[in-house]
Amino acid sequence: MVWILLPVALAAGIVLPVQFGIGTVALAVAALVVQSSLSEPGSAANAPWWAWTGGLLGAFFVLASIILTPRLGAATTIGLILTGQVLASIVIDHFGLIRVPVHEASFPRIVGALLIGAGVAMVQRF
Repeated sequence: MVWILLPVALAAGIVLPVQFGIGTVALAVAALVVQSSLSEPGSAANAPWWAWTGGLLGAFFVLASIILTPRLGAATTIGLILTGQVLASIVIDHFGLIRVPVHEASFPRIVGALLIGAGVAMVQRF
């Protein structure tokens, strides 16, 4: 049963940088829109599907944390979330997403991420 939950914890960590990127874009767009006019509150229902993904990813993270922590333990859950964040951040750096400077996904960076995963495995095992 634990092996089914481990990828969910990893995925919860992966969505955090994605949520940050979507939130940043949404705030930038909101700032531009608010400068010109304020829309009616009911217009949120007509928002495109991607406008809701930041909140959905945040809800997934909170739900996954609530479900996983009692089953995997706090250290394993947080460790996997951290591992997911590092992996997603390496991808963001490698491709220069969300306008960050490009940092190649080099062998040492990938090994560093794998070492975090190995550390989580040790925490979970012992």
